[in-house]
Amino acid sequence: MAKFLFVTDLDNTLVGDDNALSRLNDRLQQTRQEHGTKIVYATGRSPILYQELKNAKNLLEPDALILSVGTEIYLDGTGTPDSEWSEKLSSGWNRDVVVAKTTHFPELVPQPDSEQRPFKVSFLLQQEAAERILPQLELELQESGLDVKLIYSSGIDLDIVPRRSDKGQAVQFLRQKWKFVAEQTVVCGDSGNDIALFAVGVARGIIVGNARPELLQWHNEHPADSRYLATNFCAGGILEGLKHFGFL
Repeated sequence: MAKFLFVTDLDNTLVGDDNALSRLNDRLQQTRQEHGTKIVYATGRSPILYQELKNAKNLLEPDALILSVGTEIYLDGTGTPDSEWSEKLSSGWNRDVVVAKTTHFPELVPQPDSEQRPFKVSFLLQQEAAERILPQLELELQESGLDVKLIYSSGIDLDIVPRRSDKGQAVQFLRQKWKFVAEQTVVCGDSGNDIALFAVGVARGIIVGNARPELLQWHNEHPADSRYLATNFCAGGILEGLKHFGFL
């Protein structure tokens, strides 16, 4: 058994089946202590909402946090975002201009203040309006000279972030920092904002059995031997996938 880099989304991926989560935590803690495995949570949640979930679900202390859809990285329990990552994201980003452009679209409902972050502007957008609004919004932002991208997931959540920012690129940053090859890396997710985790390189990917339609559609359109579609839900699906790949 060798060490590996374990990266997982939280809501409806790691969290959602308390019994399976308890079993998975035990196994992860054991392999971290015995082999030096690194544990990373990659979530759309802000620091405030992450802390709420961590306390509610008794999550293991991670070695790194990727928060706010990949726009912030926290290492070794520090409360300050990694400055090297923040510097990478600052080029081509102007938060004030993003906010100004989004006011042209009344269908965009701002998410709570806790979810508005230095490198992320977030809205609620109903699915029936998304197909019409998203192309128009993307065009307006591009014409403003901004280097940004739109991440729409779960049929409601819209995040506007720097183009260099997403969960997948944040994982690449940590892989290089910690010197893990792709084959030693496993990523887990359930929804559209996790596509970036699976799209980068040849990391081992686990899609949990309760995955949302947008992720399943992407998975079917981009088949890969390095990706495993679990039958069990949430942490149970992660356990299933880790055994499939031989990490546990």
